[in-house]
Amino acid sequence: MKSALVLFAHGAREAAWAEPFRTIRDTVALSRPDLTVTLAFLELMTPPLEECIAELAATDHQRITVAPLFLGMGGHLKRDLPRLLTTIRKQHPALDIVTLTPIGEAQSLLDAIAAWLVNGVPR
Repeated sequence: MKSALVLFAHGAREAAWAEPFRTIRDTVALSRPDLTVTLAFLELMTPPLEECIAELAATDHQRITVAPLFLGMGGHLKRDLPRLLTTIRKQHPALDIVTLTPIGEAQSLLDAIAAWLVNGVPR
């Protein structure tokens, strides 16, 4: 079964804004050669999530994992992402689409950020 991981970020007008997400994508892809790892955006950048998943479906991927790269659980994750996924699932009913916990709810990431802050301030 062909699997893909879609890193899902907000998007911005400034192209350089996406560089950290591209770095994450490339690092994951190197560590997981069994996965197709892509990056999609909610708005302002391309590809949008719907287009990204349609392309994966067209290239015979059956299992798609969406990883929301959002720190806070705001309206985009509470309303926009579920609405998008409902539409995508209707368009591609054969796909097995699952969503990971948003990165802002991953305790290990929060611990790493806190440790970076603690160590980043001179004593």
